[in-house]
Amino acid sequence: MLTIIRPLALIIAMAALLAWIPACRTTPAAVEPLAIPNPAATGAQDQPPAAQQPETVSEPNGPVQREIAKSYKMNKNYDIVPIDPSGNGKVVLLSFDDGPKEKTQIDLLLAALDNHKAKAIFFVNGYRVQKQPELLKLLHEKGQAIGNHSWDHIDLKKEKAEEIDRQIKDVQQIVTATIGEAPKFFRPPFGSSNDYVKRRVKDEGMLFMTWSNGSEDWLSTNQKPEGVIKRVLEQLHPGSNILMHELPWTAEALDELLTKLEEKGYSFVDPDSIDTALSPFPSS
Repeated sequence: MLTIIRPLALIIAMAALLAWIPACRTTPAAVEPLAIPNPAATGAQDQPPAAQQPETVSEPNGPVQREIAKSYKMNKNYDIVPIDPSGNGKVVLLSFDDGPKEKTQIDLLLAALDNHKAKAIFFVNGYRVQKQPELLKLLHEKGQAIGNHSWDHIDLKKEKAEEIDRQIKDVQQIVTATIGEAPKFFRPPFGSSNDYVKRRVKDEGMLFMTWSNGSEDWLSTNQKPEGVIKRVLEQLHPGSNILMHELPWTAEALDELLTKLEEKGYSFVDPDSIDTALSPFPSS
């Protein structure tokens, strides 16, 4: 009986061994692999390497700050001329007085300026800014320069020192409070001034100017687009400091006027390129 049991036990043992060998062969598949993050699951495939991450640029409030070389100055005739004599002298400076008035007119002026990639100085009155600060902000946001044209548009030459101070300084303050920076240019109403006005303008860090090419768009004979264009072209010369106003017919004329100026080979001075520290007047 014992001799029968021993072979039987041996057979059972061999069968168990044969059953164990295939299980060993499949063990690697059963072992949990090393945990490696799945890019598809983590979203990592959407992120470039650190060195290739794009920069985040925040939009500032107002126009993008532009670094422009100071390549022009104003001479005693109020013309705008290159600081380097070899620079481009066939230029004009565009300016508009007595605003900000109406959005309809300002929109037309800005559209024409944008169409020709031109910048201008908008000389504003304080009382108008006080009434419609949003129009001043619009001009600033479009990258146009803001000039001081006194608070009340009065003849400063006839005023006492205290009133002159108020007319100039109050505009500086309201413009700064509205757009975050003070005007760098000053034009007296009617072009009427004296040495005291010029000194106060300099004290406020502005360049005093009148004009060298007056559109006279306020005259009844020029109150139509063709009249404005004709008057400006009659006085056109290199460096023309062109005075215009925020008037309906001037706004309507501007695009055609700028086209004609370009056809004559003129380009438009960016006010930011004018060195306001180079005043041609010793007392200002």
